[in-house]
Amino acid sequence: MEGEFINTLRSIVTVLGLVCFLCICYWAWSKHARAGFDEAARLPFADDDLPEHPAEKEGIKNA
Repeated sequence: MEGEFINTLRSIVTVLGLVCFLCICYWAWSKHARAGFDEAARLPFADDDLPEHPAEKEGIKNA
C-alpha cells in the first residue's frame, strides 16, 4: 500500500516537472520574451563607450 503511494507520488512529481520544463521552454522561445533577451545579450558591450575611471588614468589602484 505504501509502495503504491510512493510510486504515484513519483509519477505526479515527474509529470509536474515535465510540465514546468515545457512551460519554461515555451516562455524562453516566445516572441514577447525575445526583446528582453536581445537587450540582455547586448549588455556586455554596453559600457564600451564609457570614459575611463580617473584613478585608473593616473595609475592609482585600490588595494
